[in-house]
Amino acid sequence: MAARIVRAWRDLPAELRGAAVALGAFDGVHRGHQAVIGRARKAAEAIGAPLAVVSFDPHPRRWFQPDAAPFRLMTADQMARALGDLGVETLHLLPFDGEMAAMSHERFAEEVLADGLGIRHAAVGFDFTFGKGRTGSPEALRELGERLGFTVSTVDRIDDAGGLKLSSSAVREALNAGDMARAAAILGRPFAIQGEVIHGDKRGRTIGVPTANVPLGDYMRTAFGVYATRTRLADGRVVDGVANLGLRPMWRLEEPLLEVWLFDVDGDLYGQTIETELVAFLRPEMSFEGLDALKAQIEADAAAARSALANAPRG
Repeated sequence: MAARIVRAWRDLPAELRGAAVALGAFDGVHRGHQAVIGRARKAAEAIGAPLAVVSFDPHPRRWFQPDAAPFRLMTADQMARALGDLGVETLHLLPFDGEMAAMSHERFAEEVLADGLGIRHAAVGFDFTFGKGRTGSPEALRELGERLGFTVSTVDRIDDAGGLKLSSSAVREALNAGDMARAAAILGRPFAIQGEVIHGDKRGRTIGVPTANVPLGDYMRTAFGVYATRTRLADGRVVDGVANLGLRPMWRLEEPLLEVWLFDVDGDLYGQTIETELVAFLRPEMSFEGLDALKAQIEADAAAARSALANAPRG
């Protein structure tokens, strides 16, 4: 069950106060994040408190750099589902607005964490910073907690036993390189894009390859090219497929698009929300001399995708 999303921090009902929380951005909910959440879970069990995560929406980076390139690894709904799988009951998505951006770290601890959320424990990563100018640190939070009535634990940096760096930046580096296996190893699951299926130009239908088209929004742009995919439909079915993510060199789209050919699926998906895992990168985008050449390559891509998916573990 997905964690409950709460977007306010003032005047909360009693059942939403008094939690042990993991505090941070948690974009991707990767294995490093999971360690911080695990520490909060231990505290929750020890003191008999509910388990919650405190994060921000929009991401502070988007607030301070509104023109920055898209960079998100997941939507709020995806985060809530990933956290629910970890036993988190509530996801507090604090509105990151002008008021929040201007708060000193002392004021944030006092007004938001203590008075607003009434937390009993906060678990943070070793590099956690908070407050205007990022002046707050884990040690500062610990000192404030002693005065305000909550305890604090800090999780040291952890890496995979094989030396794999567990961070959101490392995920983005892997995705940019088309290394989906490395991204999945850091995340603990395949990277997935969720969105509403929109109408496209329907060129795929003319060659017998109808696609479900999903805008990328604020998702980071992975390596442009063709991917083996698994897609969860609105009715819960999980369907194998092959997708192009990019600008389609033959027609040069204005904005990158995810176009998924779902194997063995008929029917109208327009307006439905689907989630597509990019399981394996097959090749970069290419241009073709005509539709016949394009269709032949798509058939080859589909065969390559089926082969890759046959050897890929299912979640």
